[in-house]
Amino acid sequence: MLLDEQLPRHLARELTRHDVRTVQQQGWAGLKNGELLRRAANEDSEVFLTADQNPEYQQNLARAPLRVVVLVAVSHALEDLLPLVPGALAAISGSRPGQVVRVAR
Repeated sequence: MLLDEQLPRHLARELTRHDVRTVQQQGWAGLKNGELLRRAANEDSEVFLTADQNPEYQQNLARAPLRVVVLVAVSHALEDLLPLVPGALAAISGSRPGQVVRVAR
C-alpha cells in the first residue's frame, strides 16, 4: 500500500495487516498523481491511500491496477484520520483494482 504524501506517516502504523510505504519513503515526494500512480503500480502496490478528494477526475483510474481509497476528514491531522481506519481497512479488502472508494465518518 502507498500512503500519499499529505497524510501523516504515523497513519501507516494503524493500517495493520498491510505493508505500507509512504510517498516520501519511496523518494516520490512532489510527483503529480498520474506519475505517482504509475510508479506505485510498477512497484506492485495494490492500494493508494489518499486524502485527495478528486482522483478519478484527475486520472483515468478505471484500468488502473490499483485500488484507490480516499479518506474524507475535516483535516489531515492524525486524530481526525484515526476514526476512519476501520472503514479504510474494510474498503481495501472490499474493493477491486480501478475502483475509487471514499471513507468518511
